[in-house]
Amino acid sequence: MNPIQLAVYLTTFLVGTAVGILLLWFYYRLKKGGFDRIASDILHRAELEGDTMKKAQELLLKQQQFDQQREMEQFWQGEKRKVQKEEERLKQREDKLEGRMHLVEKKLSDIEKREAILIARKGQLDEEKKNVGEIQAKLLSQLESLSGLSASEAKEQILAKISGEVKTDAAHLIRRTIKEAEEQAEQESRRILATAINRLAVPCVSEATVNTVAIPNEEMKGRIIGREGRNIRTLERLTGVNFVIDETPGAIVLSGFDSVRMQVAKLVVTELVQDGRIHPTRIEEVVEKSQAQVQKLIRQYGEDAALRAGAINLHPELITLLGRLKFRFSYGQNVLDHSLEVSYLLGMMAAELGLDMRMARRIGLLHDIGKAVTHEIEGSHAIIGHDLALKYGESREVANGVGCHHHEMDPVTVEGSLCSAADAISASRQGARSEPVEEYIKRLKRLEEIAMEFEGVEKAYAMQAGREIRAVVLPDVLDDTATVHLARDLAKRIENELSYPGKIKITIIREKRAVQYAL
Repeated sequence: MNPIQLAVYLTTFLVGTAVGILLLWFYYRLKKGGFDRIASDILHRAELEGDTMKKAQELLLKQQQFDQQREMEQFWQGEKRKVQKEEERLKQREDKLEGRMHLVEKKLSDIEKREAILIARKGQLDEEKKNVGEIQAKLLSQLESLSGLSASEAKEQILAKISGEVKTDAAHLIRRTIKEAEEQAEQESRRILATAINRLAVPCVSEATVNTVAIPNEEMKGRIIGREGRNIRTLERLTGVNFVIDETPGAIVLSGFDSVRMQVAKLVVTELVQDGRIHPTRIEEVVEKSQAQVQKLIRQYGEDAALRAGAINLHPELITLLGRLKFRFSYGQNVLDHSLEVSYLLGMMAAELGLDMRMARRIGLLHDIGKAVTHEIEGSHAIIGHDLALKYGESREVANGVGCHHHEMDPVTVEGSLCSAADAISASRQGARSEPVEEYIKRLKRLEEIAMEFEGVEKAYAMQAGREIRAVVLPDVLDDTATVHLARDLAKRIENELSYPGKIKITIIREKRAVQYAL
């Protein structure tokens, strides 16, 4: 390339470069001017919006101030109206008080006037009374001079004559009234008792202390006895009843004096025979189940007795105690049946006399309720029954009737005084009671009570018709050596306190169990 062409090319390049730079500069100036206008427009609009918002905010503040001012004015106007009403009410009260004060002043003035009149009249009466006294004295002196007696002597003579006549008439009247009342009372009591006894129709059956349980075969006897007698020992220990397994075919005899235990033992043997599984653990389960069944049965007996006697709203504890009476006996007579008889008799006698028949039947039903508790509560059964009746919500009249049927407290109602008569009628019926059975039961109970008084004895059972006493002791309280001493002390105590034929065997049972569960 020659130098001229090179110069031309360089010149052209420089001119083009200068033109491009110039164009870029113009484009930049044009662009910058547009941005400035946009920015100025935005700033202008922002200023306008700011002014608008400021004015709106000022208007809002003014409106709020106006509203607050109006609310305050309304509040103060309300308070002003309240104050005005209170002022008007006070003014009205003040006017009323002023009116009353005027009335009081007027009444006081009237009272003062009347008082002055009364004082004047009192003076006149005193004067008249003085004149009357003088006249009476003159008349009395004239009478004394005419009769030759003083006033005191004449009074004594008159009183003595009148007193003698009154005493004579009163004595004749009293004797005649008492005689008529006794004749009528005797006739009426005979009629009432005869009517009640004739209307009472109940069986005369004494309870026995022996029960028989049927078994399907003789093999069952051996299973009940168990290996080395462990089953029958467990049964006797848990139930407190003597199991007599003899030559009687198809039957096992249960012997005991406590009817609740007898019932439990009978249920236990019946279920074991039906189930077929007879071993100590199963026996314990069945005994617990049977005891629960007997408690339910006791409740049913109590509810049935209350329903039959018409004693509504009895306390649940009284119903339970009534049910226990089904398993207690007095001289061989069932105490619950005896209580129902007394209730019926009292109700009939109260009806004949026009008394409260419901209260009378209630007293008769509850009169022996004290026999349902154990010997741990001290006192006679009548007093215990009185306290139990009050404790469980019975009225004082019913409780008094329960407590006075053996004359240990004074009756407060006629129904309560009749209870002793109804009790005697029920107990004296031919065949109702048997003295030997009662004495036998008392001796067995006393045996158990003596054993339970020793420390460490958990349970005690009289068995073999009172020829054996078995005591279960707490293994943590007494050791093996102490059980030997306990048997000797118990034997000496029985020898000193009881009278019995033959001899009594004392058996002390000490058993300790350890139970754990593997999980």
